Amino acid sequence: MSLTLADVVGLLDARYPQHTAESWDAVGLVVGDPQAAVRRVHLAVDPVAAVVDEALEAGADLLVTHHPLLLDAVHGVPASDPLGALVHRLIRGGCALYVAHTNADAAHGGVAQALADVVGLVDTEPLLPGAGQALDKHVVFVPTADAPAVLEAMADAGAGTVGEYERCAWTTTGTGTFVPGAGANPTVGASGRREEVDETRVEVVAPRAIRAAVVRAMVAAHPYEEPAFDVLELATRPGSTGHGRVGRLAAPTTLRDFAQRVADVLPATAGGVRVSGDLEAPVRRVAVVGGSGSSMFDAGVAQGVDVFVTSDVKHHPASELREAAAHAAGAGEPARPAVIDTAHFASEWPWLPAAARALADDAAGIQETLETFVSRLCTDPWTARFDPRT
Repeated sequence: MSLTLADVVGLLDARYPQHTAESWDAVGLVVGDPQAAVRRVHLAVDPVAAVVDEALEAGADLLVTHHPLLLDAVHGVPASDPLGALVHRLIRGGCALYVAHTNADAAHGGVAQALADVVGLVDTEPLLPGAGQALDKHVVFVPTADAPAVLEAMADAGAGTVGEYERCAWTTTGTGTFVPGAGANPTVGASGRREEVDETRVEVVAPRAIRAAVVRAMVAAHPYEEPAFDVLELATRPGSTGHGRVGRLAAPTTLRDFAQRVADVLPATAGGVRVSGDLEAPVRRVAVVGGSGSSMFDAGVAQGVDVFVTSDVKHHPASELREAAAHAAGAGEPARPAVIDTAHFASEWPWLPAAARALADDAAGIQETLETFVSRLCTDPWTARFDPRT
């Protein structure tokens, strides 16, 4: 029995959660019947006509692209429109379309990490870390004899997981005091009389998204008519995902040799690879951003990188960095960072083989087989470059 499109979308969403995409982005399933069978998946950077033709000729049931087909809002997809024509061709050919864009940029094993890997970075971390998971701390006071049962109920609801550890909690004991009112039905004591009870203070953390479920579970398991508890919102720490990657080279090199390495490992394009900086300068620490990443230059400067690798660098940001590097050199400081500007398509293509392997492995993990194929069509829009005659 083969996987359905819904099954494969679930695997992709687990790797590249749609909620991590930028608010302006358009990701997820674009075309396709969730109940249709999927046996062959085609992966490409751009959903352009040549890629759609290639996917259909290869018998693909699903085309996964990095760039969206319908990034801007549309009110129709008539076949007379270039984008609408692709939608109709995919539907007629029985091929679904799924997009993983900015959610794939920031993910573990995503676009940024794939670029870092192919240019030889080690000990990488996000250049701009995303926010970590929003957490609560639940504090509840329970008669000591009942504390294990209350803690177990909260853990069953999802509380107390820290990394690879489950049912994590902190407890201490003390004395709880209360006076039941006339209308109360106390578990311990009697109305109008002050009571003292040996109690345990139980503290556990839990994702904020399941707050209501954890509180319900605690109240249901608690022996008191009116449990005493607090829910505290914890400060959000930087997460392990995020845009770009920064790391070091296993062995230092020069900007000249590193730029050549970048050119060698990325797909060839008409624009090639451009460099701004002293070609003989040493390179040890590097920042990379797949696609357009010049907006993150300041983060690279703050990280003390020797070179920043990205795409679509405009004149002014590159000029300002070069002038700042020259000023630093004049003051006896390292002249950094240099900039390596690649084609947008080229910097994002290394993610495709990594994504194909990950998807096939995920399918194998549930005892299913997916055939994956990575497009090697160059979909960079620039087709030629002319140098002056010499």
